[in-house]
Amino acid sequence: MIRSTTIVRLNDKLPLAASTDDSQDQSDLAKYTTEEKEIIRKLNETSEPRASIESGPYNHHYLIANGLIYITICEKSYPRKLAFTYLDELDREFINSYGHRINQPDLRPFAFINFDNFIQKTKRVYEDSRTSVNLDKLNSELQDVTRVMTKNIEDLLYRGDSLDRMTNLSSSLRAESSKYRKAAKQINFDAMIRQYAPVVGASLIFVFLVYWIFLR
Repeated sequence: MIRSTTIVRLNDKLPLAASTDDSQDQSDLAKYTTEEKEIIRKLNETSEPRASIESGPYNHHYLIANGLIYITICEKSYPRKLAFTYLDELDREFINSYGHRINQPDLRPFAFINFDNFIQKTKRVYEDSRTSVNLDKLNSELQDVTRVMTKNIEDLLYRGDSLDRMTNLSSSLRAESSKYRKAAKQINFDAMIRQYAPVVGASLIFVFLVYWIFLR
């Protein structure tokens, strides 16, 4: 289930719109909305454009697009694929409705609070992941979340982990480098076998012939 959604301008972290689940008690979300503010504070132009941050019973999912941050708090069981499809849909509608105004320097906080109506309507569509529409979205190949960065909130806030794109790229490069080193060792070993196997084979045949001729 989607519990809350916030839209923030990336460059100055100005909140533009927000929505929470009014049907439930929000007191249990206080800790996670504080975490959300810390995540937003860490994001910039070099951050991964999509990421999931795990925190207890919830996940924070964010999307950076068109100079904006779309971030949502979802229950841990809610499919990541649907969460990012939901954020993509919000981005399309928000840019279509307010794209010409989002960079105005005199905007006040929550200047587009009326966008809450669209968020609530869209959230109801995505509420139940078992509906046929949402099952189709889950089965679609258009939203690949296997390569979306995943972090733990403890590592992010208290152990200095970064959401920077280059950090993630470096980790990927290290993993790829290790994989290629192993592959290179295997190739070298196979080449050595091919090179020396005939010599070893000939030597064994020679030894066998000597034994057969002189020691019979």
